[in-house]
Amino acid sequence: MDTLCESKFVDANGIRLHYLDWGGAGPVVIFLAGLGCSAYVYGRFAPRFTGRFHVLGLTRRGHGDSDYPTADYDADTLTEDLLQFMDALHIDQAILAGHSMANVELSHFAALHPERVLKLVYLDASYDRTSALFKSMMEQNPLRTIEIPGLQDDQFSFEEYAAAVRRWYPAWAAIWCDEMDENLRHAVKTSPEGKIVDKMPEDIGKALEETITGYKPEDSKIQAPVLSFIVLKAGHYYLSPDYMSEEQKAQVLEYYDKVRPALELDCIEQLQRAVPHARIVVIPDGHHYCFIKHEELVYDEMSKFLASD
Repeated sequence: MDTLCESKFVDANGIRLHYLDWGGAGPVVIFLAGLGCSAYVYGRFAPRFTGRFHVLGLTRRGHGDSDYPTADYDADTLTEDLLQFMDALHIDQAILAGHSMANVELSHFAALHPERVLKLVYLDASYDRTSALFKSMMEQNPLRTIEIPGLQDDQFSFEEYAAAVRRWYPAWAAIWCDEMDENLRHAVKTSPEGKIVDKMPEDIGKALEETITGYKPEDSKIQAPVLSFIVLKAGHYYLSPDYMSEEQKAQVLEYYDKVRPALELDCIEQLQRAVPHARIVVIPDGHHYCFIKHEELVYDEMSKFLASD
């Protein structure tokens, strides 16, 4: 975590939202994280832009240190949260950069409030999850049916919990770093029984999943310059040496090598049709958390894009 980073809160849309302020001067860049993550996940990447920009990271409702209201996790509300956050901080226009599910806020915000958007950066976030192809790809994913042993076991220290997460999810283990550790610290709490548990209740998780899978990107309405990183995901990141059989490993590799690419290539074609002015950077043999695993490539491309007219 950058030593100059400030942890702050703002009242917006009837709740309290947490954000990180890495400082810097110039146009404002706001980073939005993916599902289950907070602004802390950008702790190493975001501060690299403070030389030319004022850099912020917003944690959406139901995540991290922001409030956890029992309802209102739809696209309109999430987008209104972002709008009121900008209003509260007197930000007239901003560059929005988002990972994964943040395509909901980025695309919907750009469609509703084009005058408030300078540029958009999609960090492996350009997916139409309502498409038949996407749903088919998800149904064919063998990871959905592979049982993860110990998933319901209790952990009584953060270190035990973090180790369990890395064991359960090898794709996370492949990118684990101080920022992922810090991100997890703000995603969990200690129960009255002394267990380390996720802050996000199951019903909020389901509501967010419904929003993600039900939102059809409004890309054709985007007027701002767009940079989109699309990752052709490598199957080896998802292999577990602890609980997968050789047959299961082979199924995972086949899915990512032969089945999944059709979805990712379709994403590229859809984006090119809907947003012909978008700059698309394809990352082969890549990781979904591209700004961590492929940090230098993403930083270089994003820096050039932000510097361009």
